[in-house]
Amino acid sequence: MAGAKNHDYHILDPDPWPIIGSFSALALTGGGVMWMHDNPYGKFVAGLGLLAVLFTMYNWWGNTVRESHEGHHTPVVQLHLRYGMILFIASEVMFFLAWFWAWFDASLFPSAAESVGAQWPPKGMEVLDPWGFPLLNTLILLCSGTTVTWAHHALIHNQRGGEKKGLWGLIGVGENDSLKKGLWLTIILGLIFSFVQAYEYIHAPFSFSRLNEENPGNIYGSAFFMATGFHGFHVLVGTIFLIVCLIRAYRGDFTPRQHFGFEAAAWYWHFVDVVWLFLFVSIYVWGGWGAPVHG
Repeated sequence: MAGAKNHDYHILDPDPWPIIGSFSALALTGGGVMWMHDNPYGKFVAGLGLLAVLFTMYNWWGNTVRESHEGHHTPVVQLHLRYGMILFIASEVMFFLAWFWAWFDASLFPSAAESVGAQWPPKGMEVLDPWGFPLLNTLILLCSGTTVTWAHHALIHNQRGGEKKGLWGLIGVGENDSLKKGLWLTIILGLIFSFVQAYEYIHAPFSFSRLNEENPGNIYGSAFFMATGFHGFHVLVGTIFLIVCLIRAYRGDFTPRQHFGFEAAAWYWHFVDVVWLFLFVSIYVWGGWGAPVHG
């Protein structure tokens, strides 16, 4: 009985994935730097690093899922997992703060940026119409926020069954399985958002950086693509996060009392929603005010 557990904490067994993940991240970042400096081995090293990082993520998070099924995730452990997710999202907020800072610094003090001709938006520059695709993407993300909330409430109320029939039945979703329905709809909306943004980027009237003499590039394009592109990357990550949750939902991993993995994905998706609202208002609407609209 000397070794019996008499506390609510989870003492982890020795695990190789932290050190493996560290060296994998080193290979990924180091290879990326080599690639940007035209080193012939850069792509190879970065590719190996990326595969190693993905392999580490799969196994490390797989261990976490297994530990939850084994009963190690007590209410105290789940609370600390929530604290960890909150701190992670807070760190992401700081990332976005940097891009917003760059945008507002250049837009509020254009005289300090020679490339914009002391005017914001730069003189003669066409901007994207905020009431076109950007507004459409805003509505798409807002709708996706409601569908993921619907799925969360369905999970809490154990709405995960019913007869499989009709279109939903073809993909293994029961009539009363609002959890999977909400996840499917959220994932589809996230993919539509990404495709719309990709189309918008392809047809943007400005570039990220200098292309040629006719399109020299400026801080407007750089700040725009960094802020919206970083958000677009988060949408892709969030979509993958939700796809994993959907797979786990089909496996029956989540219960009304234990579903932190899904809860973390829902928090992350709501964070992506809120950031986009700030981007839409500050960059698309306010940032392009008074400039000629493209198309």
